[in-house]
Amino acid sequence: MKHLRTVTILLAVAFVGLTVISCKDSKKEDSNDAMHSNLSTNEAEMNHDETMDSNTMNASNDMMDSSTQNSSAKQVVLDYMALKDALVETNKDEAAQAGKKLESTLNSFNVSSYTSEQQKELKDIIADAKEHAEHIGKSEMDHQREHFKILSKDIMDMVAITGTETTLYQQFCPMYDKGSAWLSMEKEVNNPYYGSKMLHCGTVQKEIN
Repeated sequence: MKHLRTVTILLAVAFVGLTVISCKDSKKEDSNDAMHSNLSTNEAEMNHDETMDSNTMNASNDMMDSSTQNSSAKQVVLDYMALKDALVETNKDEAAQAGKKLESTLNSFNVSSYTSEQQKELKDIIADAKEHAEHIGKSEMDHQREHFKILSKDIMDMVAITGTETTLYQQFCPMYDKGSAWLSMEKEVNNPYYGSKMLHCGTVQKEIN
């Protein structure tokens, strides 16, 4: 009887011991699972933050490229308009200064934000436009107007690629050199090829937005 009681007690102690060990192992596993879960959550948050930072940087770079692109193209148009207004006024000296300013702006035009095909087209346009702007900077009025006709075609081709933030009006004079076009920011026609001689000769061909 004593032997049986002793065996029963030993079995009970062994059972309790195993139960305690099992509970400890279970708690350890739960602890490990919690740590793993926390690490995974932290890693996911870090990856999410890195992705957001990367997207933010890319968006910022896109905005910078777009800003640079618009700024360069806008300045070319402004310089061209100053030249056009000088020719409307038949002011050779102001036209020459405007031509030189335009040439300088074209020299600093950054094409890197455009596609490779657009870059090739823009480089060809800029090279030709610079040549005519240079001639305008050192020519008499008659020759300034001759070069302005071809320069206007170059600027129109450029705007077709770069776009414009301001509405432009493509205008046309049927009288000068068998027909000649130019760009203006005003819908009213003021002819740069004849000035006061035939100030309002011409029509608006189209609006460019």
